[in-house]
Amino acid sequence: MLELVDIHKSYENQPLLRGVSFSVASGETVCLLGSSGSGKSTLLRIIAGLEAPEQGQVRWEGEDLSPIPAHQRGFGLVFQDYALFPHLTVAENVAFGLKMQGWSNVEAELRVADELKMVNLADLGGRSVTDLSGGEQQRVALARALVTSPRLVMFDEPLGALDRSLREQLTGELRRILRETGIPAIYVTHDQEEAFSLGQRVLLLHEGQIVCSGTPEQVWSDPGSVWAARFLNAGNVLTGLIKAGSHPTKVETSIGSLELDCRHAHSVGESVDVLVRRRGVRQVEDGELSGVVADVVFWQDGYKVSL
Repeated sequence: MLELVDIHKSYENQPLLRGVSFSVASGETVCLLGSSGSGKSTLLRIIAGLEAPEQGQVRWEGEDLSPIPAHQRGFGLVFQDYALFPHLTVAENVAFGLKMQGWSNVEAELRVADELKMVNLADLGGRSVTDLSGGEQQRVALARALVTSPRLVMFDEPLGALDRSLREQLTGELRRILRETGIPAIYVTHDQEEAFSLGQRVLLLHEGQIVCSGTPEQVWSDPGSVWAARFLNAGNVLTGLIKAGSHPTKVETSIGSLELDCRHAHSVGESVDVLVRRRGVRQVEDGELSGVVADVVFWQDGYKVSL
């Protein structure tokens, strides 16, 4: 349905997006995951029509959207700061888009009531949005984005200002709502847990390019680069030298010799980076690892040990 083709954009004469291409299928939730400054929010603005790319196209069902203004694209956008109207009630905020489309008051009230029920705010329609908690305000912003049945909805770090427990709760609710409505979505975040919980497909954006894509399971199991492995905190990355090229591949590192089942071809003496998973190490009979423990931190059901 949505297709981005070779999108380029610069900021202050520096490249920000460098040939970004991907698609979003009907009913699919795609998460754009990356660090601050990677171009995620700019990409959303280009899709929404709030900015124009310097090169490339945004297409909907094959149609180039460049001549279509933002308000005619039929896309919803949810921001981190909610962007609610403080002088309007909850129901009036949600109904705003419907009024712009010419809905009657009676039709709009019925539609808004259904949407508020979906986001668990059925009893708060008459409240001022300034009296709501952060989580409740974000639900209002979500209802306002979905009430017009957009062709696509986009989320720009929508839970970034909330505490961890509330983020986890709203992530679960958002997942349910997107599945129930079937509206395709693009979700921008720097939080790996949010991306892996919500996304049917995850795209890692780094220095203006998509460096890894796939299901959450695929991205986690095969990050594809040192940067991605470190960004995902997938394990320890060690630099070593190849001592034997294959069957098994042997690598000498600062903590000892490792034997790997590696699918790549390597030459003896070649320098490589090795991702060591926390649960992926098995000691052979004569194996030995050495190092000086620098720090130990409790983490969930175990400990992180720094060497």
